[in-house]
Order: sequence, then structure tokens, then C-alpha cells
Amino acid sequence: MGRICSSCCFTRRVSNTHQKAEHIQRSIGTMENPKEGNAYGVSEKQNGSSIKSRNGFPSNIILNHDFSRGLDSWNLNCCNGSVVPAESGSFEGISVKSGSNYAVITNRKECWQGLEQDITCRVSLGSTYSVSAFVGVSGSLQGSADIKATLKLEYQGSATSYLFIGRTSVPRQQWKKLEGTFSLSTMPDRVVFYLEGPSPGVDLLIESVVIFCSSPIEDESSSTRCAAEEDENIILNPRFEDGVNNWSGRGCKILLHDSMGDGKIVPQSGKFFVSATERTQTWNGIQQEITGRVQRKLAYEVSAVVQIFGNNITSADVRVTLWVQTPNQREQYIGVAKVTNKDWIQLQGKFLLNASPSRVVIYLEGPPPGTDILVNSLAVKHAEKIPPTPPPVIEDLAFGVNIIQNSNLNDGSNGWFPLGNCTLSVTTGSPHILPPMARDSLGAHEPLSGRYILVTKRSQNWMGPAQMITDGLKLYLTYQVSAWVRIGPGATGTQNVNVALGVDNQWVNGGQAEVGNDRWYEIGGSFRIEKQPLKVMAYIQGPAPGVDLMVAGLQIFPVDRHARFRHLRKETDKIRKRDVILKFSCSGTGIPIGTFVKVRQSQNSFGFGSCVSRTNIDNEDFVDFFVKNFNWAVFGNELKWYWTESQQGNFNYRDADELLDLCKSYNMETRGHCIFWEVEGTVQPWIKQLNKNDLMTAVQNRLTGLLTRYKGKFRHYDVNNEMLHGSFYQDRLGKDIRANMFKTANQLDPSATLFVNDYHVEDGCDTRSSPEKYIEHIIDLQKQGAPVGGIGIQGHIDSPVGPVVCSALDNLGALGLPIWFTELDVSSINEFIRADDLEVMLREAFAHPAVDGIMLWGFWELFMSRDNAHLVNAEGEINETGRRYLALRKEWLSHGHGHVNEQGEFMFRGFHGSYVVEMGTGSKKISKTFVVDNGESPLVISIDL
Repeated sequence: MGRICSSCCFTRRVSNTHQKAEHIQRSIGTMENPKEGNAYGVSEKQNGSSIKSRNGFPSNIILNHDFSRGLDSWNLNCCNGSVVPAESGSFEGISVKSGSNYAVITNRKECWQGLEQDITCRVSLGSTYSVSAFVGVSGSLQGSADIKATLKLEYQGSATSYLFIGRTSVPRQQWKKLEGTFSLSTMPDRVVFYLEGPSPGVDLLIESVVIFCSSPIEDESSSTRCAAEEDENIILNPRFEDGVNNWSGRGCKILLHDSMGDGKIVPQSGKFFVSATERTQTWNGIQQEITGRVQRKLAYEVSAVVQIFGNNITSADVRVTLWVQTPNQREQYIGVAKVTNKDWIQLQGKFLLNASPSRVVIYLEGPPPGTDILVNSLAVKHAEKIPPTPPPVIEDLAFGVNIIQNSNLNDGSNGWFPLGNCTLSVTTGSPHILPPMARDSLGAHEPLSGRYILVTKRSQNWMGPAQMITDGLKLYLTYQVSAWVRIGPGATGTQNVNVALGVDNQWVNGGQAEVGNDRWYEIGGSFRIEKQPLKVMAYIQGPAPGVDLMVAGLQIFPVDRHARFRHLRKETDKIRKRDVILKFSCSGTGIPIGTFVKVRQSQNSFGFGSCVSRTNIDNEDFVDFFVKNFNWAVFGNELKWYWTESQQGNFNYRDADELLDLCKSYNMETRGHCIFWEVEGTVQPWIKQLNKNDLMTAVQNRLTGLLTRYKGKFRHYDVNNEMLHGSFYQDRLGKDIRANMFKTANQLDPSATLFVNDYHVEDGCDTRSSPEKYIEHIIDLQKQGAPVGGIGIQGHIDSPVGPVVCSALDNLGALGLPIWFTELDVSSINEFIRADDLEVMLREAFAHPAVDGIMLWGFWELFMSRDNAHLVNAEGEINETGRRYLALRKEWLSHGHGHVNEQGEFMFRGFHGSYVVEMGTGSKKISKTFVVDNGESPLVISIDL
């Protein structure tokens, strides 16, 4: 035996000063052993930053890493220890590599006691370090013991903190490899690495320790820096080459296979796969703890090869989920990816953690009980940074040119064909004028011919006139769709008519209208194609079989968005600006002519807001962008009933309270979304199980509880979300319930404006929520006494076209109620096209007098309900869409400077909102604030200096 050492210990782990946080980092993976060098292929460096060793591998910053010099450079933390030399052979039945020493740490009275080494002078700020140690345990223990690697961080004048690196579970008489990574965001006065963890009385065995800096790069001062390997899998034993080590069942068993089903199922790659079997719940599956190997504010890509087996099932959802626990015991489940299939298939997704968690577990779940989940591999890697998409190059642009051939039917039905066994004929009697939405885009245009296609003998809804338009389409151009449509006699009520596109057998909606036989109806919409198709067919469909269909003047043409923007700038100047006269006065003395005046707008009175969720505010970068660039907020889920009372009587207002506190601290207004949600699929199970009387009581309790708690704190409430698309409460409690919800909400909080809120109102693609239907719905509520105070248009829109959106706003604006876009998002793979889409929506809203505000439904990648809709990439980089948004916000703030005239006045024209005026009088600078509100006549503001 080597010499026995003991040490004095430092006081630690006192609860009121302990700041231990389990830091999340990426693992660098398993290290290979080269032929040269020590057992890990690394050499030791006595001082300074990590460098390459002579064999090309990174240097080990741990001194005496293999205990070849006893316990030299190591310190025992409140315990005893010794080194077993190589020639002694095994220790208590634990075999070691030939020629290897190892340390034995004994007399441990606390779980945190172990072996440590000061590494202060050998680590640098911002570098990422990989840790790898071979460890074991001995003594009296049942089963296995956890061993952890930890950093002690000492700061002068502040409490010591502890940084978790990694852990492994070790059975008796076995060596296990402990791995992890760490990085320092601030540089402590002292950094101590140590190994700890087993219960008191259990001896800790350490064969060797390696800490190396990965991927060194040179910084501007030529000193060595480190960057984490971005392409390393943080999953241990990802292909099950080491059996099921590092894996466990989540409420079920896991088994290793090389084949199943009489040899019919074999691995897609490698030699093995694992089954999660004997599953009794949908959440049962296979899991791995990845605590310490993921880092906050980094985006990770997940890729798994999976399939299902058994239970005579042909398809089922398999999901990848993260379970995250924060240091304050808050739990979160993050859905990463989902796939449905019977055979091996790759499942892919991304995730990002906003906060530093205490634990993170990744698992696969989803299929019904009794169905096995098979996993061939799982990889979690730092997401590759995708270069920005360039703006698309579109040649031979021809804005406003109709790609439909023989649209006016001057050549009979040439170019058209019947879709299905229907009959086409050409007749006369249709309108000669363009439909209004097309007229707004095209301007002066030759009259239509008055001829139309009559479709008869229709035996299916989808039958109608069709035309191939493949050659006329260009990728990334936004096309407007316009036509006159009508149905023949014999229909039972109005019919849904749709201009559709078959894009390689995929249905694309070009616009819908609810049509009768009494007159011609306008149909309008839009679409865009972003991937090269083989064939594209335009066709008109919809009415019930046997109902004749009439189509006139079908137009499909690319829109000139920038020409529309020029028009909207002029409208914006009329609607959102006002002439202002600042009249300066000073008691006893006049204002010198020519005094310099500087005017700066600090805030726009128009509402620019965004959706935010509780987890977002743990990310300081998210909060910084949010509070700087928005003046309103709405909560994604945290105010919804299924969130605040998922189980009857168990209330969660903590998340909403914390979001409100943040908004209040930055003087941001908030919308309350939502009190109820009428769509049945969003209603929590316990509510669905209530009888009529109990449901009525629950509704009243929800109103009373929510609006009493938050009285005066939310400026708006969406009272009953999506009433045009659902009827859960109305079906069970009667038609009056909707109006009564508004009445009761108004009684409980008269200060809040009460909104209706629905989707596909503005885009012409859903007859259930057309502007006409929305108006009827609102008027009906008002007739029942509902105090409807505002109109919410969600704005989840694709390929927006200004005149189509503006037409909906014009129609709704006739009600005289303020309109808000409440959940606006646009989506495109190309961020320049996405930016154009967003600009269309923002300019249309800002230029319309009926619109008072716009709420984006998020802006940060991975935290939006739609893919390819973000303004800021996952790790905080503002993309082209975000830059466009910021440019518009800047465009819509007024700044000016000049000199006071002979009348002591300074005049300018500015956007409505809050201002600061500064002027210098001699050696004194004076600053005043004022507000420019809406009005047609010049605003005169007297400023007494």
C-alpha cells in the first residue's frame, strides 16, 4: 500500500450559502486511445492553457492523472486516502489494467467528501473542457453508487458555488467511465476539480482522470482558446454496441436484440437494436439521462431510427420527449419530434433549453400500451449552423400577367378540360368587371368578356373545370387568385366553392367562398410554391354532386408587392401621422430665434406585441430582444384554462404571475388569452366529464377566479376563443352561454376590452370564418347583449396578398370596433420571402384605420407554433425576417431637429405616440415629454420652459 494521507477539510454544503447549480454542457464523446502516450493518449502540462501533446492529442490539465506519483498534486477533502501500486494486483476483487495505479479514498463521512485538485491556473474563460475518469467503489453497499465530478468555484467577497460536470452509476467490483464537460462563463478566483458522490462509509476508487480542452482555436491575441466540438453525439452508447449500458426503461423493460419476429426485423444499421416492451402507458419507453451533457441556450438536433412492433398495429406515433427539472423543482416536458410508421424510419427534431436544469432525461414514448418501441440508434448533437438563405433570383418577372390560358373564353373551352365525368360548356351572362380584390391589385384593366364555363353532370364534389399551369409558374413568387363563381338551382342552401391547385397530387388552397344561386360571388385567395413541382393543375371544385357550377374570369397572377408598399406608405402617412406645432414660452424672457430643437419619438401608440411563454424568460437574450422591440405581450398557454387548472381544483397561476411581473417591470401592456376555448380538442378531460349543471358551475368559477385575481391587469381578454370553429360550451350549455360569458367578464373587470378571436378571417381560404360570417357572429352576440369591444384576427397566414387582407379589414371595419391581429405569423423556408410576407402583413395593418395593434405569435426559433416562422434563430442571431421587422419599427418612429422660428415655434409631422423634445438655451439643456394623439387638425403643444 502507498502512504496514507489525510487533510483538513473546508466547510461546505451549508444550505443557506450553497449555490450549487448543475451546469449543462455538451459531451465530447468517447476518447480513443492511441498507440503512443499514456493510457488516455494525452500528456500532462504543468502550467497555463491546454496545448497539443507531442502525439497530436490535447494535453491533460490534471497533474499526476494516473497516480504514478502517489497522491502528489491531489488533495483529500475531509477524508483519508492512499494509492494502490500496480504491482499489488486487484483490490477487494476489483481488477485493474496491467501497470495501473489507483487511488482509494476512505473514511468518508459525507457524500461530498472525495479527492480534489486545484486547476485554477490551467483553465481559461469561455473554453470548453472534456472530463473523463475511470472510477469504482468498494465497501458495504447494496446495488450501485453514483459518483459525480464537480467543480468548486470560489469568488472573493461572494459565496462559493458548485458546478456539476457529470455522473455515472457504479456497481461493486467494476470500473466505470465517468464523462462530462464544463465551461466557465466567469473566471473565479479559485477553481477546484473533485470527485464525490457515494454514500458515507463507501470507499471511492479512482484509476485515472483526464481533463482536456477540445478543438483549440487562436483568438485575436494569439493565445490558445477552445471551442466545443459541435458534431459530437452526447448520447452514450447510442447504437447499443455496449448492450443497454447507460439506458433504462421508463416504466417498462428494455431488451437488446440482433433480430426479432423470426428474423424479419433486423437493425437498419449496426448489429443491435433495443425494444421497450411490456408497456402499460403511452409514456413508457426507453430513456437516458443527459444531465451535464447539454448546455443552455444551445440548439440541439435529435435523430433516431425507430419502429414499432406487436399488437397487430400498423402505425402509431413515436415521440422524442425531454423531461427537464430546474433547480427550483419546476418540471417541464419538451416535445422534440414525432413520426408515424411501422417500419424503420428516421425521427428528427430540435430543442433548446432556456434555463440551467438540475436534471435532463431524454426518452421515446407514444404508441398505445402493448406496442413495443424499437430503437436502432439515437443521436443528440449541437445543431449545425445553417447559412442564411439568399434571396431567390426570379427572372423574367411579369407582375399582373394572368397565367390562365383562355381565361376570357374567347376560344371556347380550348385549354380547359373537365376534371372527372362532368361536362363543360361556354355561355354568356357573367360580370364584365374584375372582382374587387383583383382590381385593387391590377388597377385599370380591360373588361371581362361576360362568358363563363358552365359545369353540369357533376357526380362528385371535386368535379369541375381544370387547366394545367405548370409551365406558367415560378418558384417563390406569390400569386393572387381571383374569379367570379355561382351555382345553379337545386342546391340545399349555399355551397362551398374552392379554387384549388393539385401540386404533384398535393392539394393547395387557392381561395374559398360560400356561394348561392342568386348572384355572382367573388372568390379570392393566394398561394406560393417553394419546391419545384413536376406538374401543377388549377381546378374549381366544391358544390354537392348534381349542383351545376359556373366560373368566369379566373385570374392567377403574380403580385407586385413593392408597388403595393408604395401605396401603403402614402396611406400610412395619412392615418398614422399628424402635424405638430411646438409653441415654446418662457416666463419673463422670450425664446431666442434659431434656438436648436431636437425631437425624438420614444414609443409608438400603435400596439406591437408578441407571444411569450414562461420558459422563454429564463433566457436573458430572449428577454432582451422582447422588451426592446415590443410594447405589448400575450401569453402562449399560461392563462388558458387547461394550463391554470389542468386537474379540477389544482390551480397553477404561478407561471402567469411571473410573466405579468416581467411585463409590469418593463411597462408592457398585456392581452389575456384566453378565458375559454370553444374547440373541443382543447378542453381538458375533467371538464368534458361534467354534467350540465356542474359544467355551468365550473364556467362561472373560471370567470370569477380568473377575472377577480387579475382585475385591472389585462387590457384585453379573448373571451371564448375560435367560436367560428368550435361549439363545445354552446352545445352543452345553450346558445346564451357565449353572450353570458361576455356579460359576466365585463361585470367582473369593466376595465378590460373583450374580444372575439378567430383564424382564417383575412386570407379567403376558409368559408367558416369569412369576414361576412365573422360580422354575422359579432352582430348576433351584440343582439344578445354581449359587450363585444374588439375584433381579434389571429393571422396565421400563408402567402399573404395585400388587397385580399385589406378587403377583410374593410368589411370588418364597418362594425366600428378596434381590430387587432392577435397571433400573427408567416412561414417560408426562405427568410427573405418570409420577411416579405411579414412586411405585407405589418404594412397592411399599420396603414388601415380600423387596426389598433399587431401581436406576433412568437419570434424565437423553436418556440413558435409554426416552422420557418422565426425572426431570431435559436441561438440568438437575428435573421432577415427579424431585420425587416426592426427596420419597419424604425421607419415608423419620427425623429427631427431644427430651429425655433420667429413665432417661437417648431413644426414637424410625426407618428402618433410619445416624444421627448430637447433644446439648448445658452449653457442649459432642457428636456420635455409630450404625446401626439390621433387627429386631423394640427396638434398645438405649448411647452413652458
